[in-house]
Order: sequence, then structure tokens, then C-alpha cells
Amino acid sequence: MNVLVINAGSSTVKFQLVRTDSERIKAHTDEKLARGQIERIGGEAIITLRAADGVPTRDTAPIRDLRGAVEYIVAWLASKESGPVIGAVGEIDAVGHRVVHGGERFQRSVRIDDDVLRGIEDMIDLAPLHNPHNLKGYAGARAVLGANVPHVAVFDTAFHHTIPERAFLYAIPYQLYRRHKVRRYGFHGTSHRYVAYRWRELTGVSRDQTRIITLHLGNGCSACAIDAGNSVDTSMGFTPLEGLVMGTRSGDIDPAVLEYLGTKEGLSPSEVDNLLNKQSGLLGLSGLTHDMRELLAEAHENNDRRARLAIDIFCYRARKYIGSYLAALGDSNAIVFAGGIGENAPEVRAEICRGLGWAGVELDEAANGEMIRGKEGRITSAASRLPVWVIPTDEELLIARDTFRAVTGVEGRS
Repeated sequence: MNVLVINAGSSTVKFQLVRTDSERIKAHTDEKLARGQIERIGGEAIITLRAADGVPTRDTAPIRDLRGAVEYIVAWLASKESGPVIGAVGEIDAVGHRVVHGGERFQRSVRIDDDVLRGIEDMIDLAPLHNPHNLKGYAGARAVLGANVPHVAVFDTAFHHTIPERAFLYAIPYQLYRRHKVRRYGFHGTSHRYVAYRWRELTGVSRDQTRIITLHLGNGCSACAIDAGNSVDTSMGFTPLEGLVMGTRSGDIDPAVLEYLGTKEGLSPSEVDNLLNKQSGLLGLSGLTHDMRELLAEAHENNDRRARLAIDIFCYRARKYIGSYLAALGDSNAIVFAGGIGENAPEVRAEICRGLGWAGVELDEAANGEMIRGKEGRITSAASRLPVWVIPTDEELLIARDTFRAVTGVEGRS
């Protein structure tokens, strides 16, 4: 089955075309036929496309909306410029959509019908910056590919539905949860689920015996405690703002700060929300950039104090969450890094692990260096009581697999 995976944002669409089926999933031989993204939709869009393992191509074109973006992608897949990747548009068998928020209702990936659409729309209040664009991505793809091609929604929140009440409830009046569903939902669930699955594949540990801590560190960051293969706690909460320090998000903060800043700076609630989501984190601390690569360069080349401070706070917060999740789990098989920073920043991984000797972490500096940058592998010594791994995440692959299962009814889980 050829599955087109779509991740639609406000002005960006990322996509992959993945060939998968039961045998490919079992043998881990799914084929990534093409990938790319279209940015700045609504004007002169920037287009990056790549067929299989070929060289990426960049171009620009006027693209008005998400439907136009999907039309461009589908046309390219069947064009000579792509190879072609597919012989005809009809070779796209199904579409898998990343949907950020599934609330309490959607606890697994589901085929989209009118009832599911209404359910996703009902979650817009919980994810006003994401779910509307995910729905537009679906509408655009359906308009382009026709009503006979099945579509599947894969929810960021679904993996975290196993979190117990003691971990997902906030200590606010209980009726606010009953009335408005104010609780911890968690995000990055597809990434954490893939990393846990892949770690089991690499180590041979059964799902029931899997007790690990995963860290998805990118522009958005989250930690997850996984017990018996299930999420039992995670750092993101009611929204993706809570938890770790991120590129532009503050992470954990005293809620009283919101009113205080509003009064002192004359900011409205929406302006305070914008401050915490888009002007804080690494960007706010450094005053320079949200990009960890640039901060590391500034710290090394110019000895920039605030760049180093931002890195230190980022690593300290991650280390604190690891410690708290080790306490929550009681024991752990491993710590696993994923995401752009987790996969490609050995210095950050080393700094996070440096304070975990008490837990039995003994880093192998050579393994943690260039040997494992963007690759799978263990970065602790053979003597380390608590192994630490790097596993590049692959959310699109999991979305494709979930789409195949939801469309065919084949049971199984990654």
C-alpha cells in the first residue's frame, strides 16, 4: 500500500510517500518513496522535494492554500521530475494525517468519516493553533484525490491515553476537569511511541518489560515515562507549552507570572500567551536564536554568556525530568534521545547525562561523538548500569503503518 502522509500547518505542509504492508512492517522494510515540504503557503511558496534517497531539490511557486499545496505534491509525485515516483495519481492508496489533538475520545488512529470529523472539530477549543489546519489538510487532500481514497487520522495525544489520573489531573477544582476537560494530554505521542517500539526491536526486550524514558528534543521538546510499553507520564500538559525548555516556549513556569507580566508590561492574556509560546525558551534566554546549533557555535566561538546560559538551563531542565521519571518508574531499562537536538547534538546529550552518574549512567565519549550523530546506537559504556541510546524518530513511518492498519483492519501495533 502506498500511503501519502500529510502534516499540515498554518502555512506549511510536510509530506512523505511510504510503501508499507504487513510483511514490510514485520521485516522493517517499509519503503520511503519520497518526502518534502512546502513552506509559506499563501504567497510565493518555498518548495523542497526529494525522491527516495536522491538529492533534494528546491524551488518556488505561487501556492494559494493547502489544497493547492497538495495538488502540487501529487502532481510532482507522478511527474518526470520526480522519477517518476509513481506511475499515476491512482497509485496513492490511502492518506494518513497527523492530527495534534484527539482529546479523551480518540485513543488510537482511526479512519476518517463524518463522525470522526465532528470529533476532531470538537477538539478545536483544545488545539486552536493546530486542529483547524489538520482539518484543512484533510479537506485539501480529499478534494485532490477524490472521495474513494481512504484517509486516517493519527493523533499526537493518543499514545498518552494510558497515563493514570494521578499523573494527568491538575490540582485544581475537580469540576473544572469534569466541565472543561482541563488535564494533561501530552503531545509528541507518535514520536515517543516509535522510539519505544524501535528500542524494543534493537534490544529484543519485550513490550511488557519495556520501562524507559524517552526525550524528544527539537524546537518542541518533551519527555515521556514508559512502563510496560505504555506512556505513564509526560512533560507536555494541557497544551504543548508545559514541561521542558524549548526553542521558543518557556516550559514550566509559575502560573502567577502570567498575571504579573500582564500587569507590569500592560499585556493582554493573548499577548502573554504569545510571549510564552513564541518569544521564550532558548530564544528568550539567549536573546539570539532558538536554534541549538547556533547557540552551541556562539558559546564555543564567542564565549557568549547568555548562549551558554540558555544551553545550561535547557540541559538542567531535561536532567530534572529524567530524575523525576526515574523516581516515578522505580527503575528503568534505558534513556533514549530523539528529535533534531537529541539526535544531532552530542554536547547537549553529554551535558544532560553528566549529572546522572548516581543513576548508573556512564557515558562513552567516543560513542556519543561523531560515531552517533543522526544514527541509532548506544552511547554509554558496557559497564553503564543504565544504558543511554540515540534513536532517530520516524513519526511519518508510524503514521503510514497506522494508516495501513486502519484501512485494512489488520491488527497490530508498533
